[in-house]
Amino acid sequence: MKKILLVTLTMLFLAFTAFASDPETFVTLTISEPETLDPLQSYDTASGEAIQNLYDNLIQYDGQSMSEFLPMISTEVPSVENGLLSADGRVYTFPIREGVKFHTGNTLTPEDVEYSFERYILGDPSGGPHWMIIEAFTGANFASIEDLFEDYAGMPYSEAVDVDRNPTSEEARAKLISFYEEVVDPLVEVVDNTVVFTLESAFAPFMNIISHFGSWSAIVDSKTVKELGGWDGNADGWWKWHDLEVEECVLHNFDAGSGPFKLVEWDRAQQKVILERFDDYWAGPAKLKTVVIWGVDEFSTRKAIFEAGDADIVYFPAQYLDQARALEAQGKAIVTLGYPQATITSLHFNWLVVEGSEYVGSGKLDGKGIPRDFFSDIHVRRAFTHAFDAVTFIEEVAMGQGRLVPTDLPEGFLGFDETLPLTEFNLAKAAAEFKLAWGGEVWEKGFTMQLMYNTGNEARQTACEMLAYFVNSLNPKFKITTLGVQWPTYLSTYQNGLLPAFVIGWQADYPDPHNFIATYYASNGVYGKPQGELYQEWARENVDEMISAAIKSTDLNEREELYKEIQRRVIDAVVGLPIYQPTGINVRAPWVEGWYPMPVRSNYYYYHLSKSN
Repeated sequence: MKKILLVTLTMLFLAFTAFASDPETFVTLTISEPETLDPLQSYDTASGEAIQNLYDNLIQYDGQSMSEFLPMISTEVPSVENGLLSADGRVYTFPIREGVKFHTGNTLTPEDVEYSFERYILGDPSGGPHWMIIEAFTGANFASIEDLFEDYAGMPYSEAVDVDRNPTSEEARAKLISFYEEVVDPLVEVVDNTVVFTLESAFAPFMNIISHFGSWSAIVDSKTVKELGGWDGNADGWWKWHDLEVEECVLHNFDAGSGPFKLVEWDRAQQKVILERFDDYWAGPAKLKTVVIWGVDEFSTRKAIFEAGDADIVYFPAQYLDQARALEAQGKAIVTLGYPQATITSLHFNWLVVEGSEYVGSGKLDGKGIPRDFFSDIHVRRAFTHAFDAVTFIEEVAMGQGRLVPTDLPEGFLGFDETLPLTEFNLAKAAAEFKLAWGGEVWEKGFTMQLMYNTGNEARQTACEMLAYFVNSLNPKFKITTLGVQWPTYLSTYQNGLLPAFVIGWQADYPDPHNFIATYYASNGVYGKPQGELYQEWARENVDEMISAAIKSTDLNEREELYKEIQRRVIDAVVGLPIYQPTGINVRAPWVEGWYPMPVRSNYYYYHLSKSN
């Protein structure tokens, strides 16, 4: 076995040495590989990294700012002052840059922009990212194109289109066509050399959603997509390209972009993507000629290649931080730590578990289970939050690479308020709250329940085990056990309201508080719904209107105050337990220039990078 490993390492060293010796070639060692190269399906970091280097968007972020923008395919950033944004915040006009070339040689036109967005809206794959665009245009939280069709046609999409993607009747076909013509097509229109976007109502983070680093709004070469067999751009038949599987998408392993790099090879067997500089890039050619993004899952192999000087950036998990620091001490690496990440991990409670759940034991407060509405008692929720040692979790599990936050809103986002109270680990207070819970019956009778986590996620497993240990230590009648299950099982059980509590994380799709506040706290949010009907009632009465008002407002001060008030209310109601906000780790060679942290970027944008040697 050692001999085989040595041969493998030798082959990898030889392969990378040729790359690393070239100052115009950049090698990144990461884990895994993209799921797809089609912006229609991309909703993972590895795919996003490749796509953001292959494609352009209408606008781009200004350096590290998450609220200031620069032109990209559009020659101007819309604002009320320049007349490209209507005073009511609903109509955006983007003048399109002339002379931009796709990698295919075709010239980018305003029609390509319109086609790209309509392809995303109509394609809207299950589990994909395009609910963001649909929400921005329509104001319908977390809606799909099928939801919009049902609202328009008065019939479910599944009754209009059969499993073979054919209309179920001529009446259904007519409704599908008119839906495109009357609902979808007016959203994005070409006017001379501009593209005009019309929203149902003002949507504050609209420009974040369409900005670069968001693969879901990349501009594609419509002529090439059509030639490859993608949506033909017609109203009649658009449903044939709706909700395709990943590998059915025509750009799954094809490049139809105009970005600074073009695709050379995607080697699935070696988890390797090779990009080459696009010399006709509208903003000027990149400094790097070749980029190699290589998924090397085994840490010791990644480290050995990097330590030998045969790679430029390498992924280091937090548990190996000491080894990264040792390389830095030897002058072989630069290690940057502690920068904010746009992600949160937290525990949330289900105030009313659905009937039939197997995770509540007897379903009664008899020491053998919990009632379905166990967490509807605020004293139970307070007790659980006081029984979690977040400081130790960050220091010993996250190796210090995280920070405490008062709510599910990351530091650095509009509305983050450092004056809000943090959750306090205090077992005496936890015991006092348990004694008050359910009129004293919880302490007297005890309870039994399970905390579930998805196997392989060691941080979530440890969080569940820590919470179980401390709660159980308070009273011999308290019996919390932990259970690891595969991700699909975990996903379905919490989404369907079967779990009494769940540990979950969220990484920003775009840098706006709505992406966290609505997700966690709105009654119909991705994590709001699984908190049960009783929570949903509370949310409708206490925060839903404020969440809606905040996303429609174009006044930053007003939005900030609304988000702060929402957070005060969820803290008072003990809606959840924010475990931590991870902070970043970047390990790169000393010769790498141009890197800077950016929470919403998918790993690296190589147009900004170069090598000093």
